Amino acid sequence: MESRVIHGRGGVGRDNEFGAVAPPIYQTSTFRQEGPGRHYGYEYARTGNPTRAALEELIAELEGGERGLAFASGSAALATVLMLLEAGDHVLCSEDVYGGTYRLLAQVFSRFGIQATFINTTDVSQVESEFTRAAGKKAGGRGIRMILVETPSNPLLRVSDLRAIASVAHRYGALLVVDNTFLTPYFQRPIALGADIVVHSATKYLGGHSDVVAGLVVAREKSWGERLQFLQNAVGAVLGPQDAWLVLRGIRTLAVRMERHAANALAIAEWLSQHPLVRRVYYPGLPSHPGHRLAREQATGFGGMVSFDVGDGTVAERIVTRTRLFVLAESLGGVESLICLPARMTHASLPPERRARLGITGGLIRLSVGLEKVDDLIGDLEQAMTGETARIERGDDHGH
Repeated sequence: MESRVIHGRGGVGRDNEFGAVAPPIYQTSTFRQEGPGRHYGYEYARTGNPTRAALEELIAELEGGERGLAFASGSAALATVLMLLEAGDHVLCSEDVYGGTYRLLAQVFSRFGIQATFINTTDVSQVESEFTRAAGKKAGGRGIRMILVETPSNPLLRVSDLRAIASVAHRYGALLVVDNTFLTPYFQRPIALGADIVVHSATKYLGGHSDVVAGLVVAREKSWGERLQFLQNAVGAVLGPQDAWLVLRGIRTLAVRMERHAANALAIAEWLSQHPLVRRVYYPGLPSHPGHRLAREQATGFGGMVSFDVGDGTVAERIVTRTRLFVLAESLGGVESLICLPARMTHASLPPERRARLGITGGLIRLSVGLEKVDDLIGDLEQAMTGETARIERGDDHGH
């Protein structure tokens, strides 16, 4: 994998004309034709662009799929996948999921007659029960056609068993779609575990530098890839060549970055688990995490995302506004460390009662652990949390 992220399948976007080592940027909206309807492989940049094609071929190679497609954002990528559905179809989705995914399903695609049910996908028996229940009343619709799983989940880092879910989904004729943003193909390859389609917000770890917004989709089978390519061209939410080039450049360092992200995240999770202010730490790399064993079986690393709960929203707000290295911002996966309050930022679109039921409390803090020296990051968290620890020791009111 370390070599493939750099070279792909025999050279990424290789320039056979001039020998450029880096893939060229084809900044053009249209392509000259040698005659009406006779072109040199490309005709119009919405339909295809050589720079974008290089990225699409690379992500397909890394994920082990037949077809890769690049979009203007992760949300655009997921929306295009959901366009495979028709009115009357039913979708199952991880209940602990990115707020934008919930918004797409609950507020956008619901208007087109597509029903979404959010369930705990870490419980395979619940997944099976939903399929069984839907099959029993299929006369009123087309049944469950897709299950969308985010693992590890955002923001609680829950781990779902992809092999088991794929087995259930395929038995009932449904597609398994996996959001692999948190681990990337460097740590986890969902298609090898049974997934039919993989989705990425390439804005995150694949781009890796907080300087591009992009989305990627990989289809296991050629037929699904062709259907998705038709939708990509018809809807037009494609990735431009400049942005495609930035993602290509980011992927070249994916291996070394993901290793450092994961090493730093584990050290911080271990430190947080011993801190008196912290009530709970969410990180699959900790042996105490309920999904630790499964994460070790289906992935080769645990990623760079850590969440922890300090039990109180006022305390959490003071902490996130005191950090100096951790930047208070949404998004994740860049070289710099970020910190946020999911309940008020990334997951604000979820109804309050749903957030409360899931455990996305006001005191939950999410970290995107970057590539800085880990001692500096721990020191930053320590200084931000010291004042709150002192309040507790003095018995001051700290927001309860």
